[in-house]
Amino acid sequence: MKYDFTSILDRRGKDATAVDALGNGFAPGAPKEGFDAIPMWVADMNFPVLPTITQAIAKRLESPTFGYFAPRPEYYDSIIRWQEKRNGVTGLTPECIGYENGVLGGVVSALMAFAAPGDSVLLHSPTYIGFTGSITNAGYRIVHSPLKQDENGVWRMDYEDMDAKLKQNKIHVAVMCNPHNPCGRVWERWELEKAMEVYKANDCLVISDEIWSDIILTGHKHTPTQSVSEDAKNRTVAMYAPSKTFNLAGLIGSYHIIYNPYLRDRVLAQSSKCHYNSMNVLSMYALIGAYQPEGYEWVDELCQVITGNVDFAYNYIKEHFDGITLTKPEGTYMLFLDCSAWCEKHGKTLDELLQAGWDVGVAWQDGRPFHGECAIRMNLALPLSRVQEAFHRLDQYVINA
Repeated sequence: MKYDFTSILDRRGKDATAVDALGNGFAPGAPKEGFDAIPMWVADMNFPVLPTITQAIAKRLESPTFGYFAPRPEYYDSIIRWQEKRNGVTGLTPECIGYENGVLGGVVSALMAFAAPGDSVLLHSPTYIGFTGSITNAGYRIVHSPLKQDENGVWRMDYEDMDAKLKQNKIHVAVMCNPHNPCGRVWERWELEKAMEVYKANDCLVISDEIWSDIILTGHKHTPTQSVSEDAKNRTVAMYAPSKTFNLAGLIGSYHIIYNPYLRDRVLAQSSKCHYNSMNVLSMYALIGAYQPEGYEWVDELCQVITGNVDFAYNYIKEHFDGITLTKPEGTYMLFLDCSAWCEKHGKTLDELLQAGWDVGVAWQDGRPFHGECAIRMNLALPLSRVQEAFHRLDQYVINA
């Protein structure tokens, strides 16, 4: 491969929540003596950043001024080109693109533009923990429509349940995740078409979080929610960011795509009210540096690496971890493990299982805040050697100890 996905980075003392927060309450516990930490919880990556990103930032740092600024035309051009080449989007113009400090902030701004605190909002479950925190903190009531697994274990939307929940709770705003986090489903076009038909029938605005849209595993393809019909294009507020794709969360910066002028004006008016939803000049250059030709190559290689990591982990679990079940993800770099059978068989609680992993340095994540009753979430965006080490430790010291 052209880019480095094998070096093991020492992130200690480098302001990385994934390692420096271990043992600090909200994070997994620090490992026992003799084990180093393998960060597999926070959804960031343990790979060196794409060189053109740091080069773009370094070039801008040569100018000793950091005053007020306006987004450069290259910012919009880079997004338009990226969406066209990666997702087949045509007809996107700069007017349809708006800056957001983060996808969650953009979700809340869109909610506040079209719903009042106290209103109900439809989400699928399992549910991304960030949705739960930001939406409830903003004063909204979440109504869950659970995903269900088909005869092959594939997570599917329950369209009848969605329709019933929208009607029963008089819901007119829904938040969805495409691809889905934490289940890793890459929705097929027909699935999105059926979902959008349900939302149209209930006069429901759709906020579609597509931050994972670049991290798609081999054999699958991302379909933008806005692309499935003309109605979907005008009913949907879509959220994107280079932060998940290129591991830039610490720089802040995402963007929305809104085609409908009425929706766009309302969202822009709401997001501007705090006066702090403003782009960082270095964040702008990071996006421009990411969306270079090298970035297309880097993401293609990243997806190959993640596919290999997922294949290894999935097969290892199926062969060695009796009682741990999962559906193989199609996108993202997360696994969502169902540990209920293992816990029942071994007379252990999920807390005890989590702790046993943490003790040997496997910093995996409690899946219950994601509405997995006995679930663990695992980040596989590490060099394969680290993923292999984590599973060997789990095998020897935890699952089959």
